Amino acid sequence: MKTLITGGAGFIGSHLADLLVSENYDVVAVDNLSLGTKKNIRHLACHKRFKFIKEDLLHIDKLKDIFQKNRFDVVFHLAANSDIAESESNPEIDLNNTFMTTYNVLECCRLFHVDKFVFASSSAVYGDSDEDLSEKSCTLCPISYYGAGKLAAESFISAYSFMNNIRSWIIRFPNVVGERITHGVIHDFIKKLKNNPKQLEILGDGNQKKPYMYVKDLVEAILFIYQSAKERLNYYNVGVKDETTVTEIAKIVCKEMKFKNVKFKYTGGTTGWRGDVPFYQYDLKKINSLGWEAKYSSTEAIKLAVRSILNK
Repeated sequence: MKTLITGGAGFIGSHLADLLVSENYDVVAVDNLSLGTKKNIRHLACHKRFKFIKEDLLHIDKLKDIFQKNRFDVVFHLAANSDIAESESNPEIDLNNTFMTTYNVLECCRLFHVDKFVFASSSAVYGDSDEDLSEKSCTLCPISYYGAGKLAAESFISAYSFMNNIRSWIIRFPNVVGERITHGVIHDFIKKLKNNPKQLEILGDGNQKKPYMYVKDLVEAILFIYQSAKERLNYYNVGVKDETTVTEIAKIVCKEMKFKNVKFKYTGGTTGWRGDVPFYQYDLKKINSLGWEAKYSSTEAIKLAVRSILNK
């Protein structure tokens, strides 16, 4: 299978490239290296089944050229703005990097007859809800520009799927952690503690509680859903059955860094930043019934991620 991974040098994309290459897929990774790095894929550079192309998906003519030359069988579209807080003051970041990148890739699929499209979506499409998040939820009201960009992309994927006979898999990620992660609460805590091991500033009240998923579990789930779900348009939540609070993450980081008696200083409020969803949990019945469950719990994923960053 000739496979395109957009964002293929990024945190999740590079792990997906590892998995697909090991499963004998021929992989072309396209990345503009704004968030991804060549270091993430350095070990694949000489692999006969892997090729890297540095390009921005917003350059539609260059993207068309890539599609024309490679004749892909399937696209795994992971490229997006992955830092929700960054776009708070500049919505154009998500308009371009989350939505327009998706539109351009879909248009190339249409023009060059690629009939399989796998999309990295997000829990952010649901917005702030008190209920377990289910694929059958009727109300999707994102509260961040990132969530709005992902939801708009989902709508275009649905339309392109039915208008152009494209089979699509929309996979809604939770918070993802692990080796090669570039930002987020774990990174922030480690950086702050290196600067001041006696006090740690924590955004919000520390009670924010979310499921965190180990990146290797996630990419295995992506491939499993792609290979197992057979509808024209497939929607799946992917996650773990437990959640971890921000304060619990802070305690794990302090313990792994061997810092004792660290004073936690909370900024107050229930959220870390505007657009942050402080609490959510997935309904996982659909993916569990398909035959998949995560190997690692949320807390185990956090510990693995902290250790990988510290060892690095």
